[in-house]
Amino acid sequence: MTTARTVRRTGAQTDPVARTPYGAVRGSYENGIAVFRGIPYAAPPFGPHRFRPPVPPEPWTGVREALAFGPTAPKPPYSEAFAKLLSDPAVPGDDCLNLNVWTPEPGPGARLPVMVWLHGGALTRGSAAVPVYDGSTFARDGVVFVSLNYRLGVEGYGLFPDTPANPGLRDQLAALRWVHRSIAAFGGDPDRITLAGQSAGAISVGALLAAPQAQGLVRRAVLQSGPPEAFDRDKVRRMVRRMAARLKVPATAESFAAVDRDLLLRTQADVGWLSSPVLGGPSFGLVVDGDLVPRDPLEALIDGDAAKGVDLLMGWTRDEYRLWLVPGGLHERVDRLGPVALAGAMARCHCGHEVPRGYRALHPEASTVETVGQLVTDHLLRYPLHRLADARPGSSYLYEFAWPSALPGLGSCHALELGFVFDTGGIAESAELAGGEAPLELAEAMHSAWVRFAVDGDPGRGWQPWDDSHPVRVFGEGAPYTAHGPRDREFALWAADSDRREDQDEAATERAWSREARTARAMELRSVVRRLRGTGDVRRA
Repeated sequence: MTTARTVRRTGAQTDPVARTPYGAVRGSYENGIAVFRGIPYAAPPFGPHRFRPPVPPEPWTGVREALAFGPTAPKPPYSEAFAKLLSDPAVPGDDCLNLNVWTPEPGPGARLPVMVWLHGGALTRGSAAVPVYDGSTFARDGVVFVSLNYRLGVEGYGLFPDTPANPGLRDQLAALRWVHRSIAAFGGDPDRITLAGQSAGAISVGALLAAPQAQGLVRRAVLQSGPPEAFDRDKVRRMVRRMAARLKVPATAESFAAVDRDLLLRTQADVGWLSSPVLGGPSFGLVVDGDLVPRDPLEALIDGDAAKGVDLLMGWTRDEYRLWLVPGGLHERVDRLGPVALAGAMARCHCGHEVPRGYRALHPEASTVETVGQLVTDHLLRYPLHRLADARPGSSYLYEFAWPSALPGLGSCHALELGFVFDTGGIAESAELAGGEAPLELAEAMHSAWVRFAVDGDPGRGWQPWDDSHPVRVFGEGAPYTAHGPRDREFALWAADSDRREDQDEAATERAWSREARTARAMELRSVVRRLRGTGDVRRA
């Protein structure tokens, strides 16, 4: 592979040692790359630290071995249908606030670019130990790569009256601060940090870019299939209250901390089994907390001063929704529901009839499920990223991943691009979702673009920065190419819908979103979900 930097080492090497603010760590060399695993960046989030913001780890004396992935955050397993497609190893232990470093040149002085990776998994699953996230490919090409674990589900995103909100996001901020303070000892440049993530990880990246406490820590950012967003507080609070009702305890952090951890996970899984980006439902998410997230992150990035000067690489897959619907058999059911499914999508997206009607006119050949899936994906994911790029022309780069999986029905689904970005398409865990080995040329094109972006903010090779022509780099079958405004007609429908709602006077808006109207919309969406009940796990991957 021809990339920014290729590292070759020969001969015997002593184990690499690096010093962190809390003590020295010893890694190992793997194919010429120095690898450090399981380094704690915060204390175990249990006991007195349960459901609370992270605190520094206890310093240690001597040299700590950093040879194996550390414990992963508590999480329920994927359902059988999703477990066949998505790897999610679980490592037991309490010390789950840990990170890993891959570096080609350990030791101060190298000043190499750094990439910090936030994994996806709907804020309820995933970890830095997922094999697809092997950072050696980035280190091989001259980028110091860091991946980390953070609290998930109710442990990281439960909303309680007796503890601060968003502890999982606070974990990520603590890790980012650790990187900024420590990465020079591993050969990295703290002034050239690229914060990257996919799905829930990308949502977290957006929130950290907007967070006042994170300003100045990030030079570049990558948002893959996830927009900056904040959930409605009532939605997250309902998740906690439903869990509390099943557990027969008060909906407080103190009461939840007294519940057996395995029982808490099972209850979380039971309450959230219908959650899906397409169908909605109870789920965990980031909330505006007046502190770390003082306002909606997207609006803060569009019209505020947050993350000024930060280069952005953002994008999506062509068929995001297929991973959320196909494995559990919901794809066919949504198609059969027809107008009912479209009504549910309208309720999910809070839009008028003109939007789905416009999608039907633009794509008359599309099935109901494709219309619903693309409509919801545009509303939740693509259009927000498009708006963010419009607010930051010249330093934003957008892409669409369009290579289809060989597995029936998945198409270019959510998470499929990960094996290409990491150039790990040859491993079994990537092949499971791709339906076989990925084309090497496409992996080289994507991975090398991500490397170049981390190096100097320019993914290169004909990738045009965002401007009024709306260039989108398409990675699919054949050579990558640039399409100009490929979804502009759909986005115009959302802009018009927003304008119509903004044009309503205050009284009309109040009537439209009164408690009764919101309850009616919620009942409409729940009726769709009830008709889909019993068809498997539909949670976001």
